[in-house]
Amino acid sequence: MTQPHSTLVDAPIGMRVRIRQLRHSHPEMSSRLRDLGFYEDAVVRCILKGNGNMICEIQNSRIGLDNNLARTIVVSTSE
Repeated sequence: MTQPHSTLVDAPIGMRVRIRQLRHSHPEMSSRLRDLGFYEDAVVRCILKGNGNMICEIQNSRIGLDNNLARTIVVSTSE
């Protein structure tokens, strides 16, 4: 189970989590993430992890992220 203020990279496979904050140091990257559906209060599910990357399901789409980028997405357990 995710702890308060954990990041997307910590989310267990299959668990739905809610995005709370994007903390990327480059505003254009946060903007790009929002364009892809990774915005505050969106629900995302990790479906695969490996080799420093992960595949997430968000808004009926699957998107690959590297772990460094996933660490900039703060999440909490989806309720």
